[in-house]
Amino acid sequence: MNILFTCGGTAGHVNPAVALARIFQERHPGCRILFVGADGGMENRLVPKEGYQIRTVTITNFHRSMAPADIAHNLGTLVNMGKSRHQAKQILKEFQPDLVVGTGGYASYPVVNEAAHRGIPTAVHESNAVPGLTTKALSKVVDRVMVGFEESRNHYDNPEKVVVTGTPVRGDFFRYTREQAREKLGITDDRPLLLSYWGSLGAEVMNQKSVEFICRECYEGAPYRHIHGAGRDYPWMREELLRRGLQLGDNGVEVREYIYDMPLVMAAADLVLCRAGASTVSEITAIAKPAVLIPSPNVTANHQEKNARVLSDQGAAVLIREADCVGDTLYDEAHLLLREKDRRDAMIRALKNLSTPDAGEKIYQTLRSIMKE
Repeated sequence: MNILFTCGGTAGHVNPAVALARIFQERHPGCRILFVGADGGMENRLVPKEGYQIRTVTITNFHRSMAPADIAHNLGTLVNMGKSRHQAKQILKEFQPDLVVGTGGYASYPVVNEAAHRGIPTAVHESNAVPGLTTKALSKVVDRVMVGFEESRNHYDNPEKVVVTGTPVRGDFFRYTREQAREKLGITDDRPLLLSYWGSLGAEVMNQKSVEFICRECYEGAPYRHIHGAGRDYPWMREELLRRGLQLGDNGVEVREYIYDMPLVMAAADLVLCRAGASTVSEITAIAKPAVLIPSPNVTANHQEKNARVLSDQGAAVLIREADCVGDTLYDEAHLLLREKDRRDAMIRALKNLSTPDAGEKIYQTLRSIMKE
């Protein structure tokens, strides 16, 4: 059995595909897996780290502006579409897939589209609440469209093709209970743990706000433990905190460059402050972790805010727009939630109602069904 996954652009597109690849290999020993991404995309670093081969196509996005530079870019994209179609044909001819699955990103379009026209079983999975242009276009030609939320169904022209499966999350996130995770992290007191991070690279605006947040909690005697992932802003954040006379660590407040053991830290946390990308929303929903979501305003079609609203409308998370994170707004909200266990418990119940704990199995069964058809 040969299975081809095509994805890229963000970890939120790559992670579900990797989770599905693992399921197919567990169920079908000897199953061959191939990934296809875009030239220069982060998937070219992420996928090989997971032990899978990846090939690439030359594909770029479309800019919506009519500025001369953007028009020139779009003309280049049209040229690349022809090139990527030829590359997709070659990859399909050589690999001979029994199934092609796209999980988002521009690279998905030429590969899934060509496979569908060849009669190969095809499907797409959309982690975001609202489909991107690629998923929307491919939904017209694939056999199935799999989505993370029931609210997503009405965004598609062919709702009979849509299956609500949830989004698969890596098994590491289910390995520890809160108590086991706290013990493994060496936490011996009863203070609740706050986890904050703004994506794998960080976000300068939010990290500047995080400096003020950390200063205030330290000045107030560190009433709770706090682990913050700063990403690429770590050097200047550390320098600024030292300049303000803060020695972190001994008081339970910790700033890391990266949180490499995210499943462990998230399991131990009582509250998470984070963005609202597809992967992050899927993870906190899957393990029912209360969160304050601050969507990035710098994403296509404002899709992070739409992801966050799916949770906030059900009382499963608190949504604060980045523009509204002024003064002590974020600190006050987090401080209040950490003191109100009953409110966090209500959020946990709402998250469990939204979660699909067997998302990987549902997607696997959906894909097997279209292969049999």
